[in-house]
Amino acid sequence: MTTHTTPSSTDAAGLVDTRERLWAALEERDEGAAAAAVFDACEAGVPLEDVLLDVIGPVQARVGREWAAGRLTVAQEHAATAIQDRVIAALAHRTPRHRPAGPPARREGGRAPRRVTVACVPGEWHALPARLLAEVLRARGFVVDYLGAQVPTPHLIAHLHQNGADVVALSSSLPVRLPAAHAAVTAVQAIGIPVLVGGAAFGPDGRYARLLGADGWAPDARAAADLLAGGLRRPETPLPAPGHDLPHLLDQEYTLVTRTRARLTSDVLKGLEDRVPAMAAYTDQQRERTAEDIAHIVDFLAASLYTDDAELFTGFLTWTAEVLRVRGVPTAALLAALDLLADAQRDFPRAQAHLTAGRRALTRVPPPSAPGPQA
Repeated sequence: MTTHTTPSSTDAAGLVDTRERLWAALEERDEGAAAAAVFDACEAGVPLEDVLLDVIGPVQARVGREWAAGRLTVAQEHAATAIQDRVIAALAHRTPRHRPAGPPARREGGRAPRRVTVACVPGEWHALPARLLAEVLRARGFVVDYLGAQVPTPHLIAHLHQNGADVVALSSSLPVRLPAAHAAVTAVQAIGIPVLVGGAAFGPDGRYARLLGADGWAPDARAAADLLAGGLRRPETPLPAPGHDLPHLLDQEYTLVTRTRARLTSDVLKGLEDRVPAMAAYTDQQRERTAEDIAHIVDFLAASLYTDDAELFTGFLTWTAEVLRVRGVPTAALLAALDLLADAQRDFPRAQAHLTAGRRALTRVPPPSAPGPQA
């Protein structure tokens, strides 16, 4: 699930003040002040769900934006996220004086689930959105098993066999995890349990949730809780045979790109050294970061091939270019990397089409306004 949610009817001015207090505390890495900000809101009568989704969630989204703009380091972003997680844990152990506005979980004719397993898909370490959902569901009366970040599918299935669940809620923030999410969705459905998915990985309109055959999708935690309160069931029709739901995968382009990921990254890095003279002066750290950026490009290309959606790839590229732009880095290196990848993928028509779309998207990104540190 995403950390941005549809606001409730709670007093907007009070929420703004609380968000500013929480943000100021995170900037100072003051966990006590962060906890005091949200506890004071609860004592003032703000429902727990609103504190979670209209205060903590938006502030976490701001943390991400500040990191992308280069105003927070990775370490500062991690510290802020860790404080947020501990504040959520502290809230979870408080008895809220006010029940949330959303309907409680119920069982009418066995249709509405009461036990929900919440987990992040394999490889997904952004756990805060899933944590927020878990606490919202608990507050609404669900019995919740929260498994946290990066849950391997075999371990998830073993947990479900041992403990049972009426529904599984899977969260993913990065589209590169969609193939792993697909495997997890299919495995859970194979044992007869419906799957709700959410998070930025599935697209703002849930397009990838539908593509991967999930039983439900929600744009945020509040919508997910509402959907689960109404009931979520497996369809009566059987699942399609493996490969028939994504016939474009039969061309093997996705498989070949993922299998050659390391070689592609190494070859593009070497090619960039010839095409971008400034790289001759790069430090070891800058070279390492450049290699990581190339690997991310390859990963997102693979994800776009898996979904057969070039917009997934172009969206990542324009976001990356904007991040680099605000740091004073031009897009020339990204364009050169795409050219090198296109040379390596000359026999792959879908990959060529996605790389061409990526180049078109990058040419529309404005140049940096001022020089800055290299990526």
